[in-house]
Amino acid sequence: MIFLTIFVITLKTTTMSLVFAFALNNDNQFENCHFGDSHKFAIYHQNEERIEFFTEIDNIFRNGKHGDNQKGNSIIKYLENLNVNILVSREFGRNIIMVNKHFIPVIISKESPEEVIKVLQDKLHWILDEWNSSNSDYKLFKIKSSVLKLRIKE
Repeated sequence: MIFLTIFVITLKTTTMSLVFAFALNNDNQFENCHFGDSHKFAIYHQNEERIEFFTEIDNIFRNGKHGDNQKGNSIIKYLENLNVNILVSREFGRNIIMVNKHFIPVIISKESPEEVIKVLQDKLHWILDEWNSSNSDYKLFKIKSSVLKLRIKE
């Protein structure tokens, strides 16, 4: 008797479309607050080499206790349901050790989404490389004029 075993391997490919969540205030700007404390999330989709606006959603967990695990898990589930891969903010709090198991966290220095999109598009190959090389425990990206990729420590 011959048994045939077929293994199906699903690989993340560079042709997949990444989904970004920008942590913004009510004036549609990045501000110096933790990702989970922002007023809203602007969702952007990668379309080949471009990052394009898709939709905007209120951060319904904004008023949760700062740094609370329940708040962190709620935001994770909320954004996973939107197929988000990348979180973009000026700051992250201590829940980053939970967040990086599901998303690539990116800290930026600019305030306007338009400026951030230009920077992200220019550095997209770094982000795609991280996404394709890991399934969890993603590294933190700090993007100013250059890219700094850091391991997150508990």
